[in-house]
Amino acid sequence: MSTIPLTTTGAELLRQELHRLKTVERPNAITAIAEARTHGDLSENAEYDAAKERQGFIEARIKEIESKLSNAQVIDPKVVDADGRCVFGATVDLEEMKGGESVTYQIVGDDEADIKKGKISIGSPIARALIGRSAGDQVEVQTPGGVRKYEVLEVRYE
Repeated sequence: MSTIPLTTTGAELLRQELHRLKTVERPNAITAIAEARTHGDLSENAEYDAAKERQGFIEARIKEIESKLSNAQVIDPKVVDADGRCVFGATVDLEEMKGGESVTYQIVGDDEADIKKGKISIGSPIARALIGRSAGDQVEVQTPGGVRKYEVLEVRYE
């Protein structure tokens, strides 16, 4: 498996989720299975089946997070020296050339991406177009709605 880029914040969120799954969710699932067993015949016990299925989801997510963290390349945007260029972890202020609408995005890993929070995946068309660009540069991004043109207003490392 190749390395997975994560910001320090993204890595910490995964660690917190892993801790919660191991200390809260896993024990709750085990308790639910034990309780469902007391209800009689397991072959016709829907509670038991649901509890076992939940346990399977929890264990799969634990393995997935552990794998991601073991293969993670954690990048702290605050210590990146990119001479004002857009790189992984950078926060970029853009202005759409056509409508003048301003947007701010942080370029993060796939697991951290959340457009509502202004975090876009490094693999997204916008992020790929921005990588290596500096303030004052213009970029064209092919979107499902057609080509959009942006001007890079500022690149920050927060």
